[in-house]
Amino acid sequence: MKFEVYKSKGKHYFRLKARNGQTILTGQGYASRSSCMNGVKSVKTNADKKSRYERKTAKDGRHMFNLLAANKQVIGTSQLYKSKASCENGINAVARIAKSAKVVELD
Repeated sequence: MKFEVYKSKGKHYFRLKARNGQTILTGQGYASRSSCMNGVKSVKTNADKKSRYERKTAKDGRHMFNLLAANKQVIGTSQLYKSKASCENGINAVARIAKSAKVVELD
């Protein structure tokens, strides 16, 4: 369980990975490392608040979720899931592991 913080194409990103190495939440591109770290902090703050999850269905019928901050801005986005149940499992995983996940800088 870890947040990986990395730089790509001039932007800073984070992704939350489960124990099995699967990415379960990805952040947007940030202009600075400090803004990206604030994004990680916001995930840790909001992940255990069930009302902060926005569930969506893609055009192809797959399911995904966004984690929202108190101001309703998207903090992180999930992968696409084949079923609603798998999507809910993803939400539960983020809620369970985000607060204690360590931060690893890859660059």
